[in-house]
Amino acid sequence: MKKLLAVLLSGTLLYACAPAVPIEPTVDVNVVRTSAASTVMAEFTLTAAAFTPTPQPLPSETPTQQFLPPTETPVSLATLDPTQAALTPDALCDDYSFDLATLDVTIPDGTPMTPGQDFVKTWKIKNTGICTWDTSYKAIFSYSSPPNERMSAQPVPLASLVAPGQEVEVSVQFKAPTTPGEYKGYWQMVNGKGIPFGKKDFILVVIIVVQ
Repeated sequence: MKKLLAVLLSGTLLYACAPAVPIEPTVDVNVVRTSAASTVMAEFTLTAAAFTPTPQPLPSETPTQQFLPPTETPVSLATLDPTQAALTPDALCDDYSFDLATLDVTIPDGTPMTPGQDFVKTWKIKNTGICTWDTSYKAIFSYSSPPNERMSAQPVPLASLVAPGQEVEVSVQFKAPTTPGEYKGYWQMVNGKGIPFGKKDFILVVIIVVQ
């Protein structure tokens, strides 16, 4: 009987000492913040995906282009270099050729000269273009051997108009160098605007030997 009373008494004491409300575990603030941030980022990602436009396929047909008349001011032929000028109507209308048998009117190739001697080289050429040459057409220096040796050259202007199909004599006044040796000069025709013309095979050549 004493043992039974002791057991009941112990149970009563334990029940009396137990807390009336269960203790809740302490919440980890960092864990809560991390979870909330993850939730917000997920919502932003879903929102961006919902509002991102889907690329549309390009049209398979090319729209018809509208061509408008040019409004640029034409470039003056005088500002063009010889390469560009060769494509202009003024250059295309000019051309010349010659007969090798009658080309050298004076000073055949290899003519001996004394140092400083004055001489006039004349070539006979033919207007094979479709434009008439006026007195502004002339021969100009192209290159030489030795280089840049012009032999004090002075082109002689044409004396009259040269119609297509006509032949004409073109002359240049020279002075022989003072140093002995062979000198070669290469010349070509230009029109009144300074535009060279003629095929590369029809170069006017002067060759002298200073003794």
